[in-house]
Amino acid sequence: MARNITIREAIREAFDQEMERDPTVILMGEDIVGGTGSPGEDDAWGGAMGIYKGLFGKYGNRLLDTPLSESAFIGAAIGAATCGMRPVAELMFIDFLGVCFDQIYNQAAKFRYMFGGKAETPVVIRTMYGAGISAASQHSQTLTPIFTHIPGIKVVCPSTPYDAKGLMIQSIRDNDPVIFCEHKNTYSIVGDVPEELYTIPFAEANIVHEGDDVTIVSYGLMAHRAVEAAKQLAKDGVECEVIDLRTLSPIDMETVIESVENTGKLVVVDEANPRCSIASDISATVAQQAFKALKAPIEMVTSPHTPVPFSPDLEKFYIPSTEKIINSVQKTLSN
Repeated sequence: MARNITIREAIREAFDQEMERDPTVILMGEDIVGGTGSPGEDDAWGGAMGIYKGLFGKYGNRLLDTPLSESAFIGAAIGAATCGMRPVAELMFIDFLGVCFDQIYNQAAKFRYMFGGKAETPVVIRTMYGAGISAASQHSQTLTPIFTHIPGIKVVCPSTPYDAKGLMIQSIRDNDPVIFCEHKNTYSIVGDVPEELYTIPFAEANIVHEGDDVTIVSYGLMAHRAVEAAKQLAKDGVECEVIDLRTLSPIDMETVIESVENTGKLVVVDEANPRCSIASDISATVAQQAFKALKAPIEMVTSPHTPVPFSPDLEKFYIPSTEKIINSVQKTLSN
């Protein structure tokens, strides 16, 4: 049975159901309970976005408030994963990646390879990314491409409540490190989510709007902007096929290539900075594998190659908008 719930509620439900099913699942992070000695649900903060609200009262010391030291608790989570636990650790903002990067890219990502396939590290690192709340340059970046560059790490970016629950359960059950990236402006998005447990396989993109004229590829919040653009363009007779990638590593290039071979035109939308981004990666892969199908140059809609501005007006200009996506679609149609 499905109900309309938010992404915030969908992720919490995924934790609740997986913790009830599997006693090795533990949650770690800064203020996810609300402070040492917190008596339970009533005063537990539940993390920066309230994701964990109510779970401490049910699962007690399986929720661990950590010190303000990302290098310490991310390292502890990775170590626990190698010893039979399935930790979910919250890196509060993706911007804090630099504090614990060695533990992620030089340790967790390489254990399986360096130990001949015998080592498993089933750790999930939850993190928020993206601009739009005037949090300035150090709390607003989209650093998802950095993780996708590293072999041995899986990168997940849901855009809907249904995807958030299914992909989180899949991430917890996966035996490799997963970086679970949530755009901070999607937590209140509402959608149908089944009550029962379910998983969504990695590397299966979702076609969220059908069309034959132009392919638009995106993920996270930008997938919603792409659908908005497609709906507006449909009023003028332009039919766009919008692909929500859902996972960035592994990535479903087969669906993208198949769509481009049908439409002949591609627009890639990515909130990350343009250099070495998901947009540039997809553009290069399509140019390499489906060049003969292209009828126009590929268009990329990204943030500019600058830090995220603090000013609300500048930040609004910085983030890829529905209007910018429409303009890029019209540009590729004019060629």
